[in-house]
Amino acid sequence: MPLALELDGVDFAYGQGPAVLTDVDLRVAEGEFVAIAGPNGGGKTTLLRLALGLERPTRGAVLLFGEAARTFGARTKIGYLAQRTKIGVHAPATVREVVEAGRAALRPVGRLRRDDHAAVEEALERVGMHELAGRRLSTLSGGQQQRAFIAKALAAHPSLLVLDEPTTGVDVAAQDALGALLHRLHEELGVTILYVSHEFGAVERFVQRLVLVRERIVFDGPPSQLPGLWHDPSHTHA
Repeated sequence: MPLALELDGVDFAYGQGPAVLTDVDLRVAEGEFVAIAGPNGGGKTTLLRLALGLERPTRGAVLLFGEAARTFGARTKIGYLAQRTKIGVHAPATVREVVEAGRAALRPVGRLRRDDHAAVEEALERVGMHELAGRRLSTLSGGQQQRAFIAKALAAHPSLLVLDEPTTGVDVAAQDALGALLHRLHEELGVTILYVSHEFGAVERFVQRLVLVRERIVFDGPPSQLPGLWHDPSHTHA
């Protein structure tokens, strides 16, 4: 299978500080659903930034779809859902306007065309937000806001969907619904999904692989093989 993401012998440190990541090898094939988890400060967020080309490794190589992540040009192939604290959930925009902004990234010049509007409507339907499309984002629950931003990412028809701490600030029921939604999107669209979080309970039943990061990769395999290996006291599935 072609690779969506590859980290080969990666080390990373901020400036002259201590190592954040050491000797990381990771390969994610196109079409996989992978959770990347670890304790706060364990390096998972840094791994994500490296994967997206936002940081340069101290040693080793990071590739996106076979190209160097730092210079990867086809950015519309990546749908990125940042942490809720960073994505403007209090903006006065409606849900539809948020999703249209995701599609507009494909057309930096000119108005949206008929096929663009069709893609927006399809994305809203896929995440179950069509009936709330006219609502202002700030009036919605945390789980509904997450669905709106997933729709924004989907509107551009990405090959890779990356979610950074997507369950922060949403209740347990919304977390479970998010996991089920991602599973359905993965099944229907075949999109590669990277789910990055300090805990993985929402997607434990659905992911094909779980990657645990504590400066290096300490586990990479099916969640069913995990018992006894994960001892972070903040983790709900210890």
